[in-house]
Amino acid sequence: MDKFSKLTGTACPINQPNLNTDQILPARYLKWTRAMGIGKVLFQDLRFDADGNEKPDFPINKPAWRNAKVVVGARNFGCGSSREAAVYALYDYGVRCVIAPSFGDIFSGNAVQNGLVTAIVTDDEAAEIMETLARTPELPVTVDLEQQTIVCGNKTYGFTIDPVRRMRLLNGWDDIALTESFRDRIASFKSSDRGKRPWAVPNTSA
Repeated sequence: MDKFSKLTGTACPINQPNLNTDQILPARYLKWTRAMGIGKVLFQDLRFDADGNEKPDFPINKPAWRNAKVVVGARNFGCGSSREAAVYALYDYGVRCVIAPSFGDIFSGNAVQNGLVTAIVTDDEAAEIMETLARTPELPVTVDLEQQTIVCGNKTYGFTIDPVRRMRLLNGWDDIALTESFRDRIASFKSSDRGKRPWAVPNTSA
C-alpha cells in the first residue's frame, strides 16, 4: 500500500448528505475487477443519464474537478452497504482523500485498507470549504496527514482521524505489515510465555 504523507491537488465538493456506497459504485459493477478501470464507473448513476450522457451539473463532470485528488463531502459519506469496491472506484479515479463531517464506519475501514484518507471536519468547516471551492473551483487544497491539517485558500483547518488508521496510512501498512511491526514484541511474548507455560507449547520433535 502506498504511503500517504501530504497531498496537494484540486478538490471536488459534493454537497450531498448520506451519499451511500451504491451511489459511489452501483451494484451492477461489482463484477468488474480493478484491472478493468473501475474508476470509469465512479458515481455512474449520478454522473450520467440513462443514455450515457454526462450530467453537466454533477460536480465531478465540471472541467475544474475532473481530475480531483480530493473529494469534499457532506455528513455520513460512504454509508450503506459494506462494498469495498466503492473505495476501489474512488482510488482508481485518482481520489486520495475524502473530507467530510462523518463517514460510514465500514467505508472508513475499507478506505484505510486501500490507502484512502478519510479526514473528519465539522459540518461548518465542510460547508465553508465547499463554498470556497464553489467560488474558486481551481483552488488547490493541501492535506497534511502528519500535521492533520487542510489548507484551502488562506485558511487552515484541523481534522481528526483514528490514530491507528493515521499510523497505517503514514507508513503504508496493510494488515500484515501492521502485524509485522510488532514482530519483536510478539517474539518476546512467545519466549516469556514458553517459560511460564511450557506445557502449552506443542511438541513437534516427534
